Amino acid sequence: IKCKTLLITILSQSFRDSQFLQVTRNWTFYFLWPLPQQLHQSADRDCLSPQRFSFTYGRDSAAQTGCSVLDAAFKRYFSIIFPDFTTLSGLLMPENDVKTRGCDGYPDEDSDESYMLSVSEGQAVLRSVSVWGALRGLESLSQLVYQDDYGTYFINKTEIVDFPRFAFRGLLLDTSRHYLPLYAILKTLDAMAYSKLNVFHWHIVDDPSFPYQSRTFPDLSNKGAFHPFTHIYTQSDVIRVIEHARMRGIRVVPEFDSPGHTQSWGKGQPGLLTPCYKGSVPSGSFGPVDPTVDTTYKFMESLLKEVKFVFPDSYVHLGGDEVSFACWQSNPNVRKFMEKMVERLKKNFICTKKFGDTVLEIWKGAKYQTELSRMTQAGHRVLLSAPWYINHISYGQDWRNSYAVQPQNFSGTDEQKKLVIGGEVAMWGEYVDATNLSPRLWPRACAAAERLWSNEEKTLNADLAFPRLKEFRCELLRRGIQAEPLFVGHCRHEYDGL
Repeated sequence: IKCKTLLITILSQSFRDSQFLQVTRNWTFYFLWPLPQQLHQSADRDCLSPQRFSFTYGRDSAAQTGCSVLDAAFKRYFSIIFPDFTTLSGLLMPENDVKTRGCDGYPDEDSDESYMLSVSEGQAVLRSVSVWGALRGLESLSQLVYQDDYGTYFINKTEIVDFPRFAFRGLLLDTSRHYLPLYAILKTLDAMAYSKLNVFHWHIVDDPSFPYQSRTFPDLSNKGAFHPFTHIYTQSDVIRVIEHARMRGIRVVPEFDSPGHTQSWGKGQPGLLTPCYKGSVPSGSFGPVDPTVDTTYKFMESLLKEVKFVFPDSYVHLGGDEVSFACWQSNPNVRKFMEKMVERLKKNFICTKKFGDTVLEIWKGAKYQTELSRMTQAGHRVLLSAPWYINHISYGQDWRNSYAVQPQNFSGTDEQKKLVIGGEVAMWGEYVDATNLSPRLWPRACAAAERLWSNEEKTLNADLAFPRLKEFRCELLRRGIQAEPLFVGHCRHEYDGL
C-alpha cells in the first residue's frame, strides 16, 4: 500500500459560534474517549507513513517554533501514534500558530481547552484558541489513528468540534498514607492527559506522614516522613511534577489539610498540636492544631507563603474535614479561648459577604445531591467528588456506577447548577501504593473523565459506552499504562511492562 503524506497543521481560530457537526452513532472506525461534543466520520480513509507524517504551525499563529508546550507535544504524540518508530526522522520540526501564545505559562481555571479538528485527504487541520486546546486536539488525533492486521496505519476522514463540559476535571492522589514514588505520579499524569483530566489534586501530607520537604521548616519531613531520605518529595521533585503536568495542560493543586489530619506535622513542629486532657491532666496524646497560641498562626502563615511560592496554581486545598472536637473540648486553654471568641462574636462581629472566593468540595455522603443543592443555594461554587471515591472497589464493572453520576442532577435553579464547576475522582491511599495504583485507577477513572468532559445527554448509556471504553483501555495498555480489564477478552497490544 502506498501511503500519502499527512500534514498536521496547528491553527488559531475562535469557533464557538461555528455550525456544530452531527454525532454519528457508528463506531466502526474509531473509539474516542472521552466522546467529543460534536463529530462526524466517514468510511473514507488514508493510510499513513511515519516517514511522510509531519506537524507544522499555521503561518499566523501566536505560537511558533520554540513553543515548549507544543514542540514537546509534537514529539510525544509522534511516538504515541507510531510506537514502532523510535526516531523522529519523519517528523518535520514545526512552525507554529495559536491565537494566544501561553507557551511558557501554566494552565488555570480560565484556560480555553476547545479545539476543532478536520482530517481530510492528505491533511489534518487542528484549530484552537490556546495551546491547551491544541493539546486536547492532539490527544483526539492520536486516538483516530489505527493499524490493520498487517501493521499499516490508517486514519478516517473526520470532523470534530470539541470543548469540555466542566473546567475542573480532577484526580486526587494520597501520598501520605503510602508514599508514591515519582515515576508513579508522572505515569498518572500521562494517563490523565490521555483521558483529558486537567487537575492533579495532590493530597501530599496527612496524619501518617509528611513527605513534602519544606524549605522553611525542614524538620516537618525530617521527623514527619516515613523516612527522611527515601520517602520524601524534594523541591526538585515537586518542580518536576509541576512541569510534567504543565506540559500536558494539567494544573497541580496541593492540599495541606488542617487543622485536623496534622499528626505528622506535630513531630517536626513542637507546640503546633493541641495537648489532649484526661480530666485535669494532659493525657500524652495530641489533637488538631492548637488555635490558642500565636506561634500556630505564624507557622501556618509562613508555610502557606512557601506553598504559594512553590506551587504556581491559584488554588490551594486546605481540607478542613474530619476535625475531632473531643481533644479541643478536653483542653482547658481551648475552652477558655472559645468562650472568649463567643463573647467577642456576640458584641462586634458582622458578616457582610462570603469569605473570599472559596470553592467547596462535596466529598461525603450518599445523598450528595442535597449538599449540592444546599451549598449552591448559599452561592458557593462547588466541586463534586462524593460518588467518585474509586479507592473503594467491588467485583464486576463498578465503573458503571461512576458513569451514571449526573453532577447537575439536583434540586436547584439553572444559576445554581452553573456553580458546579466540575469534580474529581479520589484515590485514597490506605490500601494503595505503587504496586496497585495504576490498575485500580484505570480505566475506572475514565468513567468520570467522560462525564466531566462530554455532553451528558449523549453519554448516559453505559452499554453504548462499553465498547469505546474497552478499546480505550487497550490503548492505555499500548501506551504503557497498567489498566485493569473491564471483562473477558483480550487486547491486540497486551501490557508488556514498559
